[in-house]
Formats: sequence, structure tokens, C-alpha cells
Amino acid sequence: MLMLLLGVVAAIIGGAGVMSRHEPQDRPQGQFEMPQTMLGGGQYSQSVTLEPFSELKYRHIVRQAFDYSCGSAALVTILTYHLGLKVNEQQAMEGMLEKGEKEKIIERRGFSLLDMKRYVASLGVSGAGFKADIKDLLTLDQPAIVPIDYAGAKHFVVLRGIRDGVVYIADPSAGNIVFSLSEFAGLWDKNTLFILSPAKGQSAPARLALSDRELGVVDMDRVTHQGRLDAMNHASHLLERAVNSGATGTWMHRQ
Repeated sequence: MLMLLLGVVAAIIGGAGVMSRHEPQDRPQGQFEMPQTMLGGGQYSQSVTLEPFSELKYRHIVRQAFDYSCGSAALVTILTYHLGLKVNEQQAMEGMLEKGEKEKIIERRGFSLLDMKRYVASLGVSGAGFKADIKDLLTLDQPAIVPIDYAGAKHFVVLRGIRDGVVYIADPSAGNIVFSLSEFAGLWDKNTLFILSPAKGQSAPARLALSDRELGVVDMDRVTHQGRLDAMNHASHLLERAVNSGATGTWMHRQ
């Protein structure tokens, strides 16, 4: 009885509001319920985009298809997501076999930076290898392929950048991961890096650039235990929220 009276009062205050009753329906795709306990009035629907962690972990990374293809996958990661070229790993492997030192590739079951350089030149892309120190990486403004010695094996990964003492890596086998500067310095093989530059007159989409929403690091200043919103003071809005909580299957719609 009390809820019915509350609904009538809400309709009167709402002016053009009308009352309707319908059966509960499944939540539309892309929405979920956010309980707003501080505000009262039940649930608050918020449209969101949900992405599985398995996909988020490998966002903007070409996963290596074989245990020996980390070099080709790292190369295609930069070609695709930094330079915007439509090349897949199979095409890159075939191209490096054709342009590179085929016998040595077969012997070592992997590709070298020289093989990569020769292949990308056929795409009109400039590739160059460098020797560097950690301090040089701090000013690097584009991704680079770097060899690391990880778990006793040689492995190619993409260095996306360094921020606040954290090294962000796009790993063709492990996804988006991070290391401290000291950890990375211990893994970095021979202080070598390989940088690709777009063809003359072309711009790079640069989707590997660091953003403020990176996996691996959580800024605790941005985390709170409970979301907070100021309480609503307008009586008609409070009543409308109470009615629309769905406690009695009654909703008020403004017309």
C-alpha cells in the first residue's frame, strides 16, 4: 500500500509522468547494474564496454604462431599497429626467408635483425639497428624490437616505452607485460634495438604508444574503496528514482 501511494505521489509531482508496469527483461548487451548504495533508490544502469582479460592482455600484439617465430611476430606487431601496414606473420616469415639468409635462418630456427631489415626494405620501410644504454631508452619516442635473454632463451619483444621507472613490453608470447628498469637491464641482450620508420611522406597510426590505461601498473591514487556521489536534494527526482528502483515492478516515464 505504501509503495502504491509513493508511486501516485511521484506521478503527481512529475507532472507529465505516467505510470506503466511491465515484466522484467534481460539487461541489454553492453549494460550492467551498478548498485548505488549511497544514493538509495535501488540500481543504476550504466552502459559499459566489457572486454575479456584474455583479449586485453594481447591488445595490439600479434601473437607468435610458433615457438621460434617471436621475431616475425614482434616485427609484424610494429608493422601493423605502429606503422599501419596490413601484413600477417606468415607473410613476414616468407618474406624474411626470401630476402634474408635462408640457410642461417633454417640452422638457427629463427630470424635475425638483419633478416628483418632486408625484408622491411622491400615494403618501403626503413629499419635500423642500434646499440644503446638505458638512458637512451628513456627518450625513445617510438616502439623498438629488442632481444632479451629470458628464462635461458633468446627472445624478441617490442619495447613500447618507459614511464616512471617502468618498462612496458609487448611480448608476442606473454602479452602486455612490464619490468622495472633494473629487471629489464638484466634481461636486455647486448643492448641492441631495432627501429622501424614509416616510408617518406607517410604517417604512423602509433597504436603502440603508451596511454593512461596500461595493464601491469595500478596507480593507487585512482582507486577508492567505494564510489561516491553527492546526495540528490530535489524531491521529485528522489521519488522518481525510488519508483524506478523496480521494487514493485512499476516505472515512471516522463513524456
